[in-house]
Amino acid sequence: MKQLYYDVKKCLGCKSCEIACAVAHSLTGELFKALAEEKKSLPRKKVLAAGGKNYPVSCRHCEDPKCVDACMSACLTYDSEKGIVQHDESRCVGCWMCVMVCPYGAIRPNLKTKIPIRCDKCKDKDEPACVKACPTGAIIWQEEVLVEK
Repeated sequence: MKQLYYDVKKCLGCKSCEIACAVAHSLTGELFKALAEEKKSLPRKKVLAAGGKNYPVSCRHCEDPKCVDACMSACLTYDSEKGIVQHDESRCVGCWMCVMVCPYGAIRPNLKTKIPIRCDKCKDKDEPACVKACPTGAIIWQEEVLVEK
């Protein structure tokens, strides 16, 4: 299964990935139309800077996801076949326990809707929007790299 990887040496901090992500999750899927939408789409990834480097941060879809364990409404589930943490927003009660327990700070609270925002790997597309938008190739979409334990 494919995963997102990041090469921080290549990341410019341009935030093209954030914009592409927000547009991909908007109602229209088009930048200028998305800006006019009443319900604005927010990016599921964030680029943070520290120590002179930029770090794209998004859900890692952990095999043992703490967010799924902490979810009191069972709206988060892990699909081991797809390697993705699924989020059924209709069941979410907005408790933000998932936000609090994520060890990577990859789940963000949405202050307007109370529903947390997290990467879904653009599950309905062949390739995540952030990968296509990255001008330097710092975001890599490839088969999972397995590390011997």
